[in-house]
Amino acid sequence: MRSLEGKLKVAFVTSALALSCIGLAFVHSAGSYWGTVHYADSSPFIVKQGIYMLVSIGIAAFIMKSPLTSNQKVWTILYYLAIVALVAVKIPGIGAVRNGSQSWIILGPVSLQPAEFIKVALIGKLASSLVETSGKKMFSFKHLWYILLPAALIMLQPDLGSTVILIVSAFVVLFVAGYSLRFFTMIGIAGVGAFIALIATAPYRLDRIKSYIDPWNDPLGTGFQAIQSLFAISPGGLFGHGYGNSRQKYLYLPEPQNDFIFSIIAEESGFIGATIILLLFVVFLIATFGIAIRTEARFSLLVVSGMGAMIFFQTFLNIGVVSGLLPVTGVTLPFISYGGSSLLTTWMAAGVILHFMNNKSGGRLVRHDGHKSK
Repeated sequence: MRSLEGKLKVAFVTSALALSCIGLAFVHSAGSYWGTVHYADSSPFIVKQGIYMLVSIGIAAFIMKSPLTSNQKVWTILYYLAIVALVAVKIPGIGAVRNGSQSWIILGPVSLQPAEFIKVALIGKLASSLVETSGKKMFSFKHLWYILLPAALIMLQPDLGSTVILIVSAFVVLFVAGYSLRFFTMIGIAGVGAFIALIATAPYRLDRIKSYIDPWNDPLGTGFQAIQSLFAISPGGLFGHGYGNSRQKYLYLPEPQNDFIFSIIAEESGFIGATIILLLFVVFLIATFGIAIRTEARFSLLVVSGMGAMIFFQTFLNIGVVSGLLPVTGVTLPFISYGGSSLLTTWMAAGVILHFMNNKSGGRLVRHDGHKSK
């Protein structure tokens, strides 16, 4: 009989592959008309996404097997390389603007979004630093510095969605490490003040809040995406219109293969299809946190918890936005949305989680009880 750990691994890998395959199918369906109009080809998105998927799974397999994944110094190097990349996006000729945000680096035919990669690198770097302070006074300003530096650089692009995901997943790592509730209360109060300041310095964010409260107040402007997303989800009914039969993908919903792909899934496969997607994410996340609590090293626990929190919160944020429960912000749906950087980052996180499942002690690290592993 397969052990519980074996079942967790099977559930984890199966759900991740299923979500990616479903994503590949719906990237084609959602993006076919968009590709025809803008590229005179109905298949550019599925071809690229297929390549992204193969490369991402290959890199995840390497991360899972490589002993470098357990090396805390490697995470420090990756963190600072990601910081350099975040700075580089603001350099003319290197960084590129898309959808009003200068968050991309163009390297010939390849474009990368450093804000995606810093989310993974930060978790590893933060976990490494927390292990070093184990048994000492937990609070350290350097932990906040590791978080706030990339958050500030991402906000300069600007990219509020990625910033929120980065901060939330990092704070989960701090919570698991033992930071006090008093700390999070103080941070929460400061966060409310920062949120108000962000709105005050960028009026378009206030417009998004207004459109969230009443999207019909500006149906052709700030409320357009939210309304069109609901127009996709609502008529789907129990079984949907059928694969490939979305109406909103005909330029009603902008770039439907990206952030709003869940709307198209709900429209074409209905409540049943949307529920299957949600259940697959639930299985994936239960398996992730099941893996986390079975790791033996403190470093492993912190890293796996952080990776799981990152994917969980990004999924929650994306589905909350497309269903009208949250204000509109540009966030991809993990494993499913079109985009190489997003898919690669998600699979990198999956590879890290599988690595620590196969190597519970996480190498020469500090265990939960504070003693060193061999």
